[in-house]
Amino acid sequence: MKINLISDTVTKPSPGMLDAMMRAEVGDDVFKEDVTVNALEAKAAKLFGKEAALFFPSGTMTNQTAIKLHTQRGEQLICDKYAHVYNYEGGGVSFNSGVSCRLVDGHRGMMTAKQVEAAINPPDFYHSPLTSLVCIENTANKGGGSCWDFEEIKKIKAVCEKHHLAYHLDGARLWNALVAKNETPEQYGALFDTISICLSKGLGCPVGSILVGSEADIQKALRIRKIFGGGMRQAGYLAAAGIFALDNNIERLSEDHKKAKEIGEILNTLKFIKKVEPIETNIIIFEIDENFMSSEDFVNKLLERDIHIISMGQGKLRMVTHMDYTEEMHSFFLETITQP
Repeated sequence: MKINLISDTVTKPSPGMLDAMMRAEVGDDVFKEDVTVNALEAKAAKLFGKEAALFFPSGTMTNQTAIKLHTQRGEQLICDKYAHVYNYEGGGVSFNSGVSCRLVDGHRGMMTAKQVEAAINPPDFYHSPLTSLVCIENTANKGGGSCWDFEEIKKIKAVCEKHHLAYHLDGARLWNALVAKNETPEQYGALFDTISICLSKGLGCPVGSILVGSEADIQKALRIRKIFGGGMRQAGYLAAAGIFALDNNIERLSEDHKKAKEIGEILNTLKFIKKVEPIETNIIIFEIDENFMSSEDFVNKLLERDIHIISMGQGKLRMVTHMDYTEEMHSFFLETITQP
């Protein structure tokens, strides 16, 4: 029995999702003639109370498009030092937009409004980059699936308005935060200029992310997506998976959170575990006590049992629960890690 906890991106479409995909009515989306893509975009925009939305093949392209539309070359965005847009998007901020990142030393991937305001460059000081955008990530992947305090998000919004900065949310795992914190998409849509939302992580789709925003911003994003090579043709087969996921796979994320917390509870009892980050959603980040064994040895011992996890570097290991991680797998895994 193979157990893959590398990411929540490893899931495969369920029978219901596959059926929805096969029954999709499609057209050429480059000409905006794919009715299923159009329906998914309209559904996402309505969920977040936004004017429009645009379907993308990847979350990275979605974020990079948002950064491009909110900035000009030579400017600067503010983000936490753990932010996905800085650490895991191939340097796209500088390559695609010619923009630098002002990194904030936050807590578990989350920064405060006070820190954001302190990081803004004086707009009349032409020796430094012009600050034009603030990006936050919820949940924060490198912070262990941590969820932002919504009140702090609102405070950062006030800072953005005061200093005339755009505000973008990398919401790749926002669905997890919404379920964990009992929040709504509309709450987030009211605060951010743009939000990227992923369908291929916790929601189980094979491909796809969506950018929501104003009609004007999404029209600009359409051109940027074209430049980035993100135009797709009969993408309705993929969009149908997205519609199915939004209708069926959000509330069940609480099951993934429960399993993740149960894993964390077991890890905290094991003498060879040095530290387990707080677990709020479906990500477990932990460290091995090298006095007992190396991280590499631990990963390899799990591989011998066909259990797959991933290293994040600097001695940190990560596991992510997901919809294809069954109760049977969970029981086997909990039993296995107590006897590595």
